[in-house]
Amino acid sequence: MELKDAIRKRISVRGYKKDPVPENILSEILEVSLRSPSAMNVQPWEITVVTGKPLAQICQENMALLQGGKMPGADLGHAKPYEGVHKDRQRTLGFELYGLLGIARDNKEKRNEWMMTGFRSFDAPAVIIVSADESLEARLAASDIGGLIQTICLVALEYGLGTCINGQGILFPDVVRKVTGIPISQKMYICIAIGYPDWDHPANKLISARESMKTVVSWVGFEKN
Repeated sequence: MELKDAIRKRISVRGYKKDPVPENILSEILEVSLRSPSAMNVQPWEITVVTGKPLAQICQENMALLQGGKMPGADLGHAKPYEGVHKDRQRTLGFELYGLLGIARDNKEKRNEWMMTGFRSFDAPAVIIVSADESLEARLAASDIGGLIQTICLVALEYGLGTCINGQGILFPDVVRKVTGIPISQKMYICIAIGYPDWDHPANKLISARESMKTVVSWVGFEKN
């Protein structure tokens, strides 16, 4: 698959088949992805791949905490709420997704049920957790980690796999650490649900829009024809 085709084809997959992803395939994906760009070759990432019973335990405990009223909280603190055009884009995506799922805007029960699937990493058969040592500046580590996770998602397409970059699966860090052994000195940045897509799942019909270049790109110093 051509790189440009992979970039255009990639979507966030939120519905998966139950088929496990073989360890050797995940290993091949990660081996290639570790060539992702890294400022000063610091390579801030630490990667934990979880599947099977340990992943099921994380999902079950996440559900239990949510249902018990426990508030989730990321290792790196709470994100600032979106505002302005960014909030508009987020809302548009949500409306489109709920529309595909057949969930009415006022159906709080169904909306909450769907929200909870994120805390189960969309029931994917495997999850890749990316962490970085707490001694690293978060801004720089996040830049490198962003490149790594995009590379993982693109390489995964070569193997017929789908991915969904999300933070919900690690929003109860104590649960994840208990199950995986990730030390407190490593801060969890993001996780990636990965598996074979269930293309019959309505959420996988969502193709999110992107702004045009005219909206987001400025050209400085170029001659105008």
